[in-house]
Amino acid sequence: MTSATPTGASPVPFAPETAAPETVAPAGTAPTAGTGRTSLAPTGRGLWRRGRWYLLTAVLLLLAAVVLAAFNQDRRYPPLDPRSYEPTGGHAVIALLQREGLTVDLTSDPASRGADAGTLVLPEPDLLSAEQLRAVSVAGHTRLVLIAPGPAALSALVPGVRTSDENGGIPYASVRSTAAQCSLPEAVRAGTAELGGVLYTAGSRGEGCYQRGHGYPLVTVATGRNTDVVVLGSGDFLTNELLKKDGNAALGTGLLGARPHLTWHLPDYTAPVAEGGGLKTFNDYIPEGWRWAGYQLAVAVLLAALWRARRLGPVVSENLPVVVRAAETTEGRARLYRRARARGRAADALRRAAAHRIAPALGVPPVGGAPDPTALCAAVADRVPERPAGDVRALLYGPPPTDDAALLRLADDLDALERQVRKP
Repeated sequence: MTSATPTGASPVPFAPETAAPETVAPAGTAPTAGTGRTSLAPTGRGLWRRGRWYLLTAVLLLLAAVVLAAFNQDRRYPPLDPRSYEPTGGHAVIALLQREGLTVDLTSDPASRGADAGTLVLPEPDLLSAEQLRAVSVAGHTRLVLIAPGPAALSALVPGVRTSDENGGIPYASVRSTAAQCSLPEAVRAGTAELGGVLYTAGSRGEGCYQRGHGYPLVTVATGRNTDVVVLGSGDFLTNELLKKDGNAALGTGLLGARPHLTWHLPDYTAPVAEGGGLKTFNDYIPEGWRWAGYQLAVAVLLAALWRARRLGPVVSENLPVVVRAAETTEGRARLYRRARARGRAADALRRAAAHRIAPALGVPPVGGAPDPTALCAAVADRVPERPAGDVRALLYGPPPTDDAALLRLADDLDALERQVRKP
C-alpha cells in the first residue's frame, strides 16, 4: 500500500478517527508535559548546573580573603605614635628619654596627671573637644608640647600664638634642615634640625626658632613661673626615620625631657589621623592587601565577561534538527492511511490530484479551486476517444474502493489515464 499516494499528491488533512502523526522534537530539548511543544525556558536545575562553578569560585575567594586577613592582622599605628617601630613612628625618642631616666606614661585622657605633672605632649590637639582643651589648660602641666595645633587649640591653650597665614605669611613650609637662629637653649644645643610644617607667629611673649619666611615652625611661650608651651609645626623630626639626622635627637630629647616625667596623649582612635595628616577617610581603613585584591578581582571579572559575553556577528544559517525526504513523507502518510483503513480518503486524494494535473493539459479552467467534473470528463473523452465520458467520470469521481487491491487498481488506472491525456 506504500504506492497508494503519488509523489505529487497534495497533503490531505486527517480525519478525526485517523491516527495523528507523532511530533518530532529537536535534538537536545525535552517536550513539555502534556503538550507537543518544547520548552526553551531555563529551569532551576539548569541554572544551578551552569552557575555552581562561579558560586564555588566566589566562595573560595571569600574564604581566602578571610584567611589572609586573619593571618595579616598586624597593628598599624598613626604617625608619631610612641608604640610604633615603623619609620613614621615615635618609639625611638621615647627609648632615648627612658634611657636618660625619664618616666613616660601613655594616656588617652589629656587632662590626667600623676604625682609629677611634668611634660604633656599632644600630637593631635585639634581632635580634642572644647571641654578637653579647657581641662588641659587647668591641669597644671609644667610644659605643654603641641604638635601642629589649629586655631581652636591655639586660642584655648596659648592665645598669643597664631598661624602665620593670618598675617599674610606662608602657612606651611616643607620639612628640611634649618638653622636654629634663636636663643632657646634646646635649639642652641641641637643646632640645625629637620623642621617645617605649619608656621606660627611668636607673639609678644613668645620666641620663634628655625625661621622660615614670615613664620616659625617652633615657638615657645612662657605661661608662668617654670611653665611654658612649645608649639611645633610638625613632629616629623621626632620620627624613627628622621631622629638620627642633624640635631633632631638633641632637639627632641631637650624639648620632651626638660621635666623628669613625660605624659604622651594618645588620640581617640575611633576618629584617628591619617598617615598624611588630617582625619582618616574610608579608604584609609581598607588594608593595602585588600585594595590590591579588589583590583585583581575586578580585572578577573572583566576578563570573564569578555570571554563569556555574547558576540554579535553575521547571521549564521543553522541546520534543521530533522531533515525528512519527500519519499519518506509520502510513505509515512501511506502507512498512516493503511493503518487507519482510510481507503476512501486515500482514493479521494489520488483522484483530486489527478484531476488537478489533467485539467491544465486539457485547458479546463478551475471553478472554485477545482475543475468542473462535467467539462473535465467531456474534455478527456474528446482527447481519448477510447474512453467514454461515463468511464472517465466513474474513474475520477466514482465510489471509493472496497479493499486494498481495488485501491491499487485505481492508482494504476489514474496513472494510465494521465499518460494518455498527455500523450501527443
